Amino acid sequence: MTSPFPEQLLAGRHAFVTGGTSGINLGIALRLARAGARASLLGRNAERGARAVRAVTGAGGEAAFHPADVRDYPAVAAAIGEAAKRWGPLDILINGAAGNFPAPAVGMSSNAFRAVVDIDLLGTFNASRAAFEHLRQPGSVVVNVSAPQAFAPAAFQSHVCAAKAGVDMLTRVLALEWGGVGIRVNAITPGPIAGTEGMERLAPGPEERDRVVRSIPLGRMGTVEDVAEAVLFLCSPAAAFITGAVLVCDGGWSLGGLGSMAPGA
Repeated sequence: MTSPFPEQLLAGRHAFVTGGTSGINLGIALRLARAGARASLLGRNAERGARAVRAVTGAGGEAAFHPADVRDYPAVAAAIGEAAKRWGPLDILINGAAGNFPAPAVGMSSNAFRAVVDIDLLGTFNASRAAFEHLRQPGSVVVNVSAPQAFAPAAFQSHVCAAKAGVDMLTRVLALEWGGVGIRVNAITPGPIAGTEGMERLAPGPEERDRVVRSIPLGRMGTVEDVAEAVLFLCSPAAAFITGAVLVCDGGWSLGGLGSMAPGA
């Protein structure tokens, strides 16, 4: 993909990415780093963290790993504080930590439901709240990673639908509350993205993947780069008057509902 954005668009800026050690979130971190930002990556797994740092530095960027679980507010606050001491105030916060697994509501325990809500929704609040005092104001940007399940109900996804709907509304509320100090808050909603752990869980076989592709108006699954470029736009001066928006990046997939993701569909 040829990027429409100039090189070093984010030179000198500091981006903090939760869940930034793998998948879409690592792809976002890599793109922001290639645009000149220093990337602080938060995650639970030290081995993944080390690999992610090597990936960013190998691409010519700067990165550091901070171990923490987004459900643990004191740990997240400490990690963000350490990142700010290392590279200065945060300019960009990407809330990407998430959990998912397909399960019918009657086959899911309360703890399983709560786990996804706590990672996706509570984790987004925790990182946002902890980051507020460390964001460089004005001009700072928060981007929350949402999902089409926030607005399109999907069978076997009650936990994710509830959690991501909360993320979208939290995005809008924080945009209202933080706009006065110059912080923009938006969300990105990736659709089916090839090669990701989430896609492997929801469409594990070739037949399931073909069914998903047939349901996408643009005729292909998205790539991590597609999402990363959209996030770069939201973090760039080109989006300077955009806040409280939920940008859907799914090739039109959610326009027809999410039926293609239901097991056995």
